[in-house]
Amino acid sequence: MAPDLTKQELTSTAETVLARRYYLKDGEGKPVETWESLCRRVAQAVAEVDKGSPAYEEMKEGFFHMIYHMDFLPNSPCLMNAGTDIGQLSACFVLPVEDSMDGIFTAIRNGALVHKTGGGTGYSFSRLRSKNASVRSTQGVASGPLSFAAVFDAATETIKQGGKRRGANMGVLRVDHPDIMDFISAKEDQNRFNNFNFSVAITDVFMKAVEEGTDYELIEPSTKQVVRSLDARGVFEKIIDLAWHNGEPGVLFIDTANKANMTPQLGEFEATNPCGEQWLLPYESCNLGSINLANFVVNGAIDYDRLRTIVASATVFLDNVIDCNRFPIPEIEEMTLKTRKIGMGIMGLHDMLIQLQIPYASEEGRKVSGEVMSFIREAAAAQSEKLAETKGAFPAYDSKFNDYAPRRNAALTSIQPTGTVSMIADCASGCEPYFSIVMIKHVMDGDRLMMVNKLFEKIAREEGFYSEELMSKVADSGTVIGHEEIPARWQEIFRTAQDIGPEDHIGMQGVLQQNGVDSSISKTINLPNSASRDEVKLSYITGYQLGCKGLTVYRDGSRDSQVLNTKEASQRDDSVIVGESGLVKNNLPDTLDAKRYRVKDQDQKSVYIIVCFDENEKPMEVFAKFPFDNRVDLKDKSTMWTTTCRLVSLALRFNVPMDEIIKQLDRSSGHMLDLPAQLGKLLKSFLAGTQRGFSSTCPECSGTLVFEEGCETCHDCGYSKCA
Repeated sequence: MAPDLTKQELTSTAETVLARRYYLKDGEGKPVETWESLCRRVAQAVAEVDKGSPAYEEMKEGFFHMIYHMDFLPNSPCLMNAGTDIGQLSACFVLPVEDSMDGIFTAIRNGALVHKTGGGTGYSFSRLRSKNASVRSTQGVASGPLSFAAVFDAATETIKQGGKRRGANMGVLRVDHPDIMDFISAKEDQNRFNNFNFSVAITDVFMKAVEEGTDYELIEPSTKQVVRSLDARGVFEKIIDLAWHNGEPGVLFIDTANKANMTPQLGEFEATNPCGEQWLLPYESCNLGSINLANFVVNGAIDYDRLRTIVASATVFLDNVIDCNRFPIPEIEEMTLKTRKIGMGIMGLHDMLIQLQIPYASEEGRKVSGEVMSFIREAAAAQSEKLAETKGAFPAYDSKFNDYAPRRNAALTSIQPTGTVSMIADCASGCEPYFSIVMIKHVMDGDRLMMVNKLFEKIAREEGFYSEELMSKVADSGTVIGHEEIPARWQEIFRTAQDIGPEDHIGMQGVLQQNGVDSSISKTINLPNSASRDEVKLSYITGYQLGCKGLTVYRDGSRDSQVLNTKEASQRDDSVIVGESGLVKNNLPDTLDAKRYRVKDQDQKSVYIIVCFDENEKPMEVFAKFPFDNRVDLKDKSTMWTTTCRLVSLALRFNVPMDEIIKQLDRSSGHMLDLPAQLGKLLKSFLAGTQRGFSSTCPECSGTLVFEEGCETCHDCGYSKCA
């Protein structure tokens, strides 16, 4: 097949993400690459493994074209680091945490080295002895896994300040560890462990006890002895309650994962990478990439022949990545070369279904998705077997444990987050449905830029129902559902993550897991804000029954820092006042907690900003106080500051989202030391730490964060909390 030589057009969002995160830069921080030169750099570096072979030039060009035209994109570290001095191309790692001070701090050191090169880490704390267990060497007692997890968290906070990607961690504890209840509740206070996702490793024994309503045993890891029992349903209800509250902890079905372990002779799975799609043995890494399914629909049908060709080329690419990789520590290199695992994933699944005119939340949608994923898995396996014939099988291959023909890679497929790479490719991320069809982006001059999904706009124009007014209505409502101008069939096909029921989210994850995913899947089960705890419970039980290896549930709005401001909600709450216009205003109590902050104005004079907080530590009022505000020369300034504070306080009481207030303050600032700048800086610090520590605002660009693929992501700049 002749390569496609047409120029690849990029969206403005793609250009922004590439310039900000991926292009190499000069000493002044200016990009020195284009999309084409980046793709050349990556293809050259990865093909170099086979330099000298007859197929080298053709392979290099094939790698270039499938990346350049976005049929396949490797993970972010590969795009960033291939062909550079860093050379670390893997996305995810699992590091063991041994039950000793030396083992613990070795893991912290190794994690720092991984983060420094752009990787994410998973840790199981299940080997650590429980809190107050005896320590023979010191005649003392242990402080428990959570105390050491805090040290890992602090180390990540330090190392993330450098490099292109912030460190991200998964923390795992088995449900039968004696400290499990403390672990489940650890992130109830969301000011703690902000560099971790926490997940409970749930066993089959525990799930059976939940089903039967019996107790289950807790086992001290240092002695392997049963120390006590807990009511399984009570523990399960606590996990559900916290997941309903803010989405954590997640759940990992550890026995389900280990039943699919391709190399059981090397050990058992203990943990996953930060987003949960890669179960890895201690010191294993995985090299990820995603097939863009949006590019394989031709005339209303899937082009399976071209899909097979791209999957084969991508399999060779990912296998080569292992050989040209510069691993952060020797133990990771040794283990990775032993199993040679790759993670072939997908993105643009929803785009594919839209082009096929099949609703995501339908039986047909799940059937077709399962068939495509199974096809990808079979095509990857066939190519891996071909590679084994010429380059040898993965060294840990053993016919006693592996009941398949020798192949090059112990694992082939997973479905990982594609937050930034799907923004580059302008498609839906991973196996998720679109989060929105029409978005409003606030640009620097204060204007609203309307961003319409390209497939929706094309169909709306072709079928004659496109209008600026309709697009604005869809943006304001957040959904295509319920707009009579949109034909019913297109409303179903363009249902977004929020419009799809949890049973359909889980059904899609289950079908993909059963039909072609070796490892696991990073996906969010989206629930409406009104969802009950029973719906969370049903999601977990259904996922377990469908063979999922882990689940993340997110109830819409449960991590937002602002108070709900609907009229219906406020009428049930005496703490708010509803005016005739329907606007909701908080009715403040007589006493509020307050903090005083001293700042300097443009003239280096001290000004005191006083902030009052409600019971959730949300700022509700701000005041400015000059030490000598009765002075004539300060009167005008004092009046201006007082008026600004009153307006900001009013906005806070009317529940105007804090990020919107900050944007206006930033636009009003003429000097870093004037009042709007000072207030904006203060509010930003509160936004990152109020009410459970989560905000709906991106810390890098002030865009809106959405929760998908098990992580908070910004669609404006590509920021991800997990990357």
